[in-house]
Amino acid sequence: MKNLDKLENHFHFIGIGGIGMSAIALVLAKRGFSISGSDKNQNNAIQNLSRNNVRIFAEQRKRNIDFLYKEVNKKLIIIISSAIPNDNEELTEAKAKNLKIIHRSDILNYLTQKQPSILIAGSHGKTTTSTIITTLLDLCKQDPTAIIGGEVPLYQSNGHAGQGKYLVAEADESDGTIIKFKADIGVITNLELDHTDFYKDIKSIQTTMKIFSKRSRILIANYDSNELKNFLTPQTIWYSIKTKSNVKYAALPKEVNGNHTIARYYENEKFRQTLKIPLPGLHNLSNVLSAISVLREIGISISELSKYIEFVSAPRRRFDFKGTWEGKQIVDDYAHHPTEIKATINMARLMINNTKSILPKKAKRLVVIFQPHRYSRTKAMIQEFAESLINADLVILLPIYSAGEEPIDGVNSKVLASLIKEKYPNKITKVVNNFTYLKDKLRELNHPDDLILFLGAGNISNFANKLIIENQNIISPSE
Repeated sequence: MKNLDKLENHFHFIGIGGIGMSAIALVLAKRGFSISGSDKNQNNAIQNLSRNNVRIFAEQRKRNIDFLYKEVNKKLIIIISSAIPNDNEELTEAKAKNLKIIHRSDILNYLTQKQPSILIAGSHGKTTTSTIITTLLDLCKQDPTAIIGGEVPLYQSNGHAGQGKYLVAEADESDGTIIKFKADIGVITNLELDHTDFYKDIKSIQTTMKIFSKRSRILIANYDSNELKNFLTPQTIWYSIKTKSNVKYAALPKEVNGNHTIARYYENEKFRQTLKIPLPGLHNLSNVLSAISVLREIGISISELSKYIEFVSAPRRRFDFKGTWEGKQIVDDYAHHPTEIKATINMARLMINNTKSILPKKAKRLVVIFQPHRYSRTKAMIQEFAESLINADLVILLPIYSAGEEPIDGVNSKVLASLIKEKYPNKITKVVNNFTYLKDKLRELNHPDDLILFLGAGNISNFANKLIIENQNIISPSE
């Protein structure tokens, strides 16, 4: 990986619109590198890259590589992610031309070695925790470089080329590449079985995380995650929202509602002060405490941090209020694992029939629209998915988003709906196949004060956006 930072290099990202790829591309572009990329999707990240002199190809074709090979007059390096199939036209042509091809994890790892890095790993909460760490560092005048798996509200971007000492990034365990990283400060938010297309059981993912933990100079981890306590070393710095014993940092909830959480903050079992967390939900209290633990370890005082905690906010697609449709409030969330779904629904429940809420108005009923993500995950966790949805008043299931996987016989949303009905016969559960049927079903099951919560990691966000756009088109300018 030598000489990657020479400006005579031109980096071409295949699938540059991906949340992990676009952040790296933006940081490199901001630092003066020649960058291009291809993606059939035109999202906010693509538009941001275009504004920063990144050439975007709307299709992934052989001719793109041919053009760059002839025109850039620089050393052409191809960046791919694990999502790029071997038969991709651009990748095939790059191999034919014997170009250097680098996995995104390798170039991210290269960047993390250029400055002290704070790398966040774990099954849930990586993006939110990374966003909070980045936000607090910035507010504390540290100006970090950030490569985040979601849009940081402070920057309105998932990437930021800061001038400060630290680089903050997510260390993604989904494809095992996390073992390449050597963090100055490593964080593990929690651990559960996920990415069942790659990991066969919890022990295999523990093995991967163990390597990451040993390669971190300082390791901070969640004491409330039993799967972490089973294998991490005694040198681990622990945090908890359940106990102040045996941990360095603790935040014990005192008041929990749909608008905020108030917690008593401890260090080494000594009470320091009361904190007001502007993000509702106990999972968000844990995310904020994780961020506080990191910043305390680099020497920022809790008195300084407490001045800025009220300004933290979640990344886009984490309980993201979109607007209203026919009087109903629409929230979009990335949750796609049973534990994430349960936490998000529990958070929404704090706002039902409650005046203390981050929502503009009181909601009386919770409607959850869920798009399962990957056949392999749905098959491995179908019982857990059924359990995770029980606290919704009404469940509507969309077809499984394949994420490039081949269908598995007997694994579909109808089977999940049947399982929910079998376990909870009184639960209203419906399956719809497309956007038109979804609108029809929402109107058929209409309740005037619904909170409609869209959940999933696929393209379900498009459905939520269509409802909002439709509502805006109906309302005249005079209204």
